[in-house]
Amino acid sequence: MSELTFEQMLEESCKTIHNGEVVEGTVISVKPDEIILNIGYKADGIVTRSEYSNTPNVDLTTVVSVGDKMETKVIKVNDGDGQVLLSYKRVAFDKGNKRIEEAFENREVLKATVNQVLDGGLSVLVEESRVFIPASLVSDGYEKDLNKYLGQEIEFVITEFNPRKRRIIGDRKQLLMAEREKLQKELFEHLKVGDVIEGVVKNVTDFGVFIDLGGADGLLHISEMSWGRVENPRKVFRPGQEVRVFVKEINGSKIALSRKFEDENPWVDADQKFAVGKEVTGKVARMTDFGAFIELEDGIDALLHVSQISRDHINKPSNVLTVGQEVTAKIVDFDLDNKKISLSMKALLPDEPEESGEAEKADDMSETAEETGTVQDDTEAAVEPEAEAAADDTEENS
Repeated sequence: MSELTFEQMLEESCKTIHNGEVVEGTVISVKPDEIILNIGYKADGIVTRSEYSNTPNVDLTTVVSVGDKMETKVIKVNDGDGQVLLSYKRVAFDKGNKRIEEAFENREVLKATVNQVLDGGLSVLVEESRVFIPASLVSDGYEKDLNKYLGQEIEFVITEFNPRKRRIIGDRKQLLMAEREKLQKELFEHLKVGDVIEGVVKNVTDFGVFIDLGGADGLLHISEMSWGRVENPRKVFRPGQEVRVFVKEINGSKIALSRKFEDENPWVDADQKFAVGKEVTGKVARMTDFGAFIELEDGIDALLHVSQISRDHINKPSNVLTVGQEVTAKIVDFDLDNKKISLSMKALLPDEPEESGEAEKADDMSETAEETGTVQDDTEAAVEPEAEAAADDTEENS
């Protein structure tokens, strides 16, 4: 109890209060779960945590200090312990409802902190009056997880106000869309093909990445992500990531983006680095039935045809090669216009020695013939008896 003069005590002993009455008091004590008020009555008033706010588990010592003035509503004149039960949130609720009603009628933008994430939406408090914002009206795009909004202060408008049915609906989406339309108009007024711009990854798909350029989204197709080959965009980009891109094409409201900057083009001096006849080393990037593609450097792949892997017959490259394997080959063709390079491992193999069997024998016979001049005569002598015998047999059969 606070110290009072005799006159004050006498005055308070004569004062009466009633349930539902709004009274003003001064905070004389604060605990994490209750507030004690001097309300100018013979008994002090008490505000419990649950009657202070709809925010769960709020620590009252962080929001109220001794000496603060508060308006509260009387719930019970005597709680059984000689104290008056008071409610701060019910007074705030009435004020909040009035504030929301004015905003609804005037189409005014309200600002409040998200105090709960519910199934299907967000809950915000305007002077302890609850406003529900459905998930479909939280953002101008699909939001998979609404928990990121908890504790955030957001702006919204009231689209439905029916306190009797406790149905007060807020809409944040239309504000974002209006702002986005404004930014989009400003963006397209100065954006042109070739502009380099910073953006934020908004969504990642199998075929590309949608990037927020600040007013409009642009598509960075998988084929434009790098001079090298990107197998899976999800391994390179993540939502919220900042990226540097340039505008490749503008078609109406559609913007095509690219990260294949010309000053990073690996083909600029490729004709010198990969001239025909040079021996190069690279890694097997991928394989088909007709050959293997060898990555010589980031952005430059060369074809090693299955027929150029070995002198032996190979059905498929995968029979002798594996992805990631390092191979050495010779450049046998270079086509800068079409950005194609052909390789051969077979061309690096040493020349096969001539077989020594019949080849040597043939050489010996040739040398003998040249030396003696008898090879032709002997051959003819050997053939003549056989021809005569064949002729005799023919006559007998006839």
